[in-house]
Amino acid sequence: MATAMARGWARTDTPPRMLFCDLDSDRAATLARETDGETRDELSSLRDDSDVLLLAVKPGALDTVASELAGKAPAILSVMAATTLAQLAAAFPGVPALRVMPNQPAEVGRGVLCYARPDDFPDELGAELVAHLGALGNAIELPEDRIDAAMAVMSCAPAYVASFAEALADAGARDGLEPALSLELVAGTLEGTAELLRERDPESIRRSVAPPGGATEAGLEALDAGGFEAAIAAAVAASLERFR
Repeated sequence: MATAMARGWARTDTPPRMLFCDLDSDRAATLARETDGETRDELSSLRDDSDVLLLAVKPGALDTVASELAGKAPAILSVMAATTLAQLAAAFPGVPALRVMPNQPAEVGRGVLCYARPDDFPDELGAELVAHLGALGNAIELPEDRIDAAMAVMSCAPAYVASFAEALADAGARDGLEPALSLELVAGTLEGTAELLRERDPESIRRSVAPPGGATEAGLEALDAGGFEAAIAAAVAASLERFR
């Protein structure tokens, strides 16, 4: 997700400069070239040259990273899964830390970014960091105990939607559409439907598209018979269980 965020920020003027450090130096260098950023070989150098550290490591690596940084940082944005604000505070005492969960569309500035912050987070710094998140899409503050549930819906969902889009486009191609055209039709339809969902509830959209006895109603019945809704619920439950 940090890569998606970096690519999204590279499309804007915020933040004005990005630095990268990774155990895989080639990966860091590639992303730096792609985003017109720079690399640092050591975490301590990254910290010393930064105003904010974006932590994007596996939860089990938190203590190692904190040790390398001697528990010091100017401020932290954490996109680490299953890592609470309390854990961040223990690893980096006194360091302002914001917990963030973005999704992949942040890469194109259309993401959803859920975040939580402690009660004592500095107001001015909070406003600055939230503005950076807002440059990537819709930044939504949540109580920390809602973050995992939000992750299961918004962070994983782009993969589910992409799988649905792929299946729908493949079906169109089997019925004679050129594959690229079929995918373009699906992408445009999903984009428009997403906008429509901001103005109308899902049920009203279904009623408008699926009059009784029509082709869409037949398709919806086929989806229901195939366990569509149950499969989505199972996917969310499985993701949530893995987070926890």
